[in-house]
Amino acid sequence: MKKTIAFVANSTWNIYNFRQNLIQKFSSEDYDVIILAPVDEYIIYKEKYPHVRHYNLRMLDRDSTNPFRDILLTIELWRNYKNIQPDIIVHFTHKPNIFGGAAAWLAGITSYAVVTGLGYSFIHKGVVRSVMTTLYKIISGVHRKFIFENNEDLLLFNQLNIVTEKRSHSVKGCGVNTHWFVPEPTTLPREKTVFTFIGRLLYDKGIREFVEAARKVKSQKTDTEFWIVGELDPQNPATVDKEDLISWVHNGIVLYHGFVKDVRPIIAQSDCIVLPSYREGLPRTIIEAMSMEKPVITTDTAGCNETVEEDFNGFLVPVKNIEALVSAIMKYLDLSPSERKMMGKKGREMALSSFDDKKIADHLFHLITSK
Repeated sequence: MKKTIAFVANSTWNIYNFRQNLIQKFSSEDYDVIILAPVDEYIIYKEKYPHVRHYNLRMLDRDSTNPFRDILLTIELWRNYKNIQPDIIVHFTHKPNIFGGAAAWLAGITSYAVVTGLGYSFIHKGVVRSVMTTLYKIISGVHRKFIFENNEDLLLFNQLNIVTEKRSHSVKGCGVNTHWFVPEPTTLPREKTVFTFIGRLLYDKGIREFVEAARKVKSQKTDTEFWIVGELDPQNPATVDKEDLISWVHNGIVLYHGFVKDVRPIIAQSDCIVLPSYREGLPRTIIEAMSMEKPVITTDTAGCNETVEEDFNGFLVPVKNIEALVSAIMKYLDLSPSERKMMGKKGREMALSSFDDKKIADHLFHLITSK
């Protein structure tokens, strides 16, 4: 008899950008696939997967701290689970992991938690982190397995006694489509070396360090440009102040390209992708750049440091260290064209061997379907 699997996420955007490989994998293995997520413009994924049933979640607000809304979310999920009766439920991100886990337990259905990154609540120690840790401890036992997108998050959950080593597993992020992100010749004349930051405009992504490093480098190397690609995230406590962004652009420190749905042309026209983030699940932007044969500079922190081998496909710098970031950029500028090209090719090899989305989907399929 055909089995049913449900994927639960905090947005349809998450499904569209990160989970299509799982939809393909489980569909190919003769599973009925169901999605539960708040509907947004990325519901267009249904055009590619018309067989997938999508259930809108009205109570799921990733940024809400209202406990009554979370109780209503748990009830909404429980009702959906009782109605759908999937064989397996896989939850992604904190709220589905916590409240979806509780709902799955109430419905008596096997549940998995995928921790896609620890984000603001764990980067900034305080009440929010304490609450999140407590909630995870409460629901830990309801999930058959916890799956992490990097090893450091796994170790932290073990150290905090949230979950035992036996039920903890890690994968290399969500993967990247290495047939979509392929090397492309640049269309720009190579008068300037372009360093690009791609991501949500959050201080926790290291964007302030990126801008300050750009200021220092440009004072010495006028043949450089620094680009920022991404959108403001007003609901996130770490969002960039609009006045800061205006100042950076007005003073000519960076060029701001706004939000871009298809980042491939931007990556193709860049020489090096830079992400000085404080912590990641596994930085998709960096892997996409690697897949397109671009050297990368990122931080020696959870998630990020699993993508880079120093001097092999890029450079690692300490978190919040502007001078180290400047030094890494200068180190890249000192490379010869052939050394830069070789560094990019090595990154592509790593993307193919370790971060290909089909390989990640195979790994997740094995973890989810095996006891």
